[in-house]
Amino acid sequence: MTVSVVLFTSDLRLHDNPVLRAALHDAESVVPLFVHDDGVRGTGFAVPNRRAFLADCLADLDAGLRKRGGRLVVRSGDVADQVREVVAATGAARVHVAGGVSRYALRREERLRGALAATGCELVTHDAVITAVTPGELLPSGGSRVDHYAVFTPYFRRWTAAGVRDFLAAPRKVPVAEVASEPLLPRTEISGVSPGVDAGGESAGRERLRAWLAGGVDGYEDGHDDLAADVTSRLSPHLHFGTLSAAEIIHGANREGSSGARAFIRQLAWRDFHHQVLAARPETADQDYRPRGDRWRTDGEEVAAWREGRTGYPFVDAAMRQLRHEGWMHNRGRMVVASFLTKTLYTDWRVGARHFLSLLVDGDIANNQLNWQWAAGTGTDTRPNRVLNPVVQGKRFDPGGRYVRRWVPELAGVEDRYIHEPWRLQGPDRGGIDYPDPIVDLAEGRARFERARGA
Repeated sequence: MTVSVVLFTSDLRLHDNPVLRAALHDAESVVPLFVHDDGVRGTGFAVPNRRAFLADCLADLDAGLRKRGGRLVVRSGDVADQVREVVAATGAARVHVAGGVSRYALRREERLRGALAATGCELVTHDAVITAVTPGELLPSGGSRVDHYAVFTPYFRRWTAAGVRDFLAAPRKVPVAEVASEPLLPRTEISGVSPGVDAGGESAGRERLRAWLAGGVDGYEDGHDDLAADVTSRLSPHLHFGTLSAAEIIHGANREGSSGARAFIRQLAWRDFHHQVLAARPETADQDYRPRGDRWRTDGEEVAAWREGRTGYPFVDAAMRQLRHEGWMHNRGRMVVASFLTKTLYTDWRVGARHFLSLLVDGDIANNQLNWQWAAGTGTDTRPNRVLNPVVQGKRFDPGGRYVRRWVPELAGVEDRYIHEPWRLQGPDRGGIDYPDPIVDLAEGRARFERARGA
């Protein structure tokens, strides 16, 4: 009996999975394999919130496979060693895996090829599995030295014209070759998980997508920046773990045809944009895309206040507390807290990026690092010195203070006119409010940043 291995990475789904489809086409039986890779653990990427979501994803994937006559094979250790052992035990002729763009994904692919070289087993990588359009497929004109788009708008025009591949239905049967597997680790056995982390898995993701397309996407264009209403899709964790494909989401949104759906699809294009930047410039995971000569400040107390949501700026503190509780933050909040850290406090963007990756369920190297650089002005932003004022942002996107009151209950009784500037309260009006004064004056912070960038 011929065998192929499906190495699941960031594509933990049965629907619209070209990797699984190709493996089933290749052989009479497959080994659906997931490896708890020691290399990932060593990077510090396997943090509690993502481990909990991953546990849900693997349990759901296993359940879906069992409905189709199969099961998920789980191993732990070095990914190349574990794949080689499975190949040796089953005589598999091919190993199929989704192509990645991070330095770690590229090194993993290289190790896999090396490990399989002596076995006669072929490693087959598949594009447009993690993204809608393959990173590197769209190139600007300008000669062979131009290897990616550095500005979003022209990339988006090409991306829109390129379209996405057709949706692939989930297989009806998945015959699985016999091979040893470890038991699944349930979420309940993982400690340190934030209390508000959503359930993971393809079933949960598909249900969220159905609900979003039925009742949320049409209002996205007008309401996506309303933090209190929270009309965003919250699909980013499912995109990160691949329990939903970007292609399927785009096809679904296109069927809606509304201006809200088009605005939402644009956000998915931003995700692909960052992946194509990282594919061309892997070093931007920790190095400036466009260095500005920054000599970042180091103030441990200010950074601690930022992390803990006690900066004295309610909009910033609300967003940081949401992150700590849910392992997720509204996109507008991410922009404001990143601007505050990098420009008002003039702190290295890598400090913020590491903190986000320690908590975000959707923590993705391409999106996280390059969005942080965008906010810091060292990335692809065409206005690198823009500063987002958290008071102005709060008044604009949370005018009634509902979002702030939800996450900063100390301010629950404060009038709307003071909710984003509680330091303006004087005398008896200030009594009973256990909330800190601002850790920095916004005008002073901006002036310090502008002097530093000017130098």
